[in-house]
Amino acid sequence: MAFTSSRRIDFPMVDIAGIVYYPKFWDLAHRFYEESWEYTCDMHYNELLQKHRIGFPLVHSEANFHHPLSYGDTAFCKITVKNIGNTSITWFFQIFNQNEKLCWSSTQTTVCTSMDSISEKISVPEWIREGLSRIVQN
Repeated sequence: MAFTSSRRIDFPMVDIAGIVYYPKFWDLAHRFYEESWEYTCDMHYNELLQKHRIGFPLVHSEANFHHPLSYGDTAFCKITVKNIGNTSITWFFQIFNQNEKLCWSSTQTTVCTSMDSISEKISVPEWIREGLSRIVQN
């Protein structure tokens, strides 16, 4: 099952045309991503970073823009995991508007690292694999 959440599109997120400025989609996706850790692993993302000293920096991202999101719209996000490798996770994001129109989709790969040595990959811990199994695509 996917993780889903929503939030309103506020004025600081839009450009002069009144639609979401394209880099803001990655910011929006990351906010939903952080929130998803509470659903999958029962913890705030900050706890993963600070207490467990595990990070997941983005190493690859592909996105498609399907339909504009406008100021005042509600963005509904659906996140699934496409793959959990030894040291990486591939995520799939879909952002819809309040009319269920797909506006943006993205496949993103993160790598598992220790916050104490961010440039070195580590294996994805089993407890994280178990938590993320809630949103793995079938």
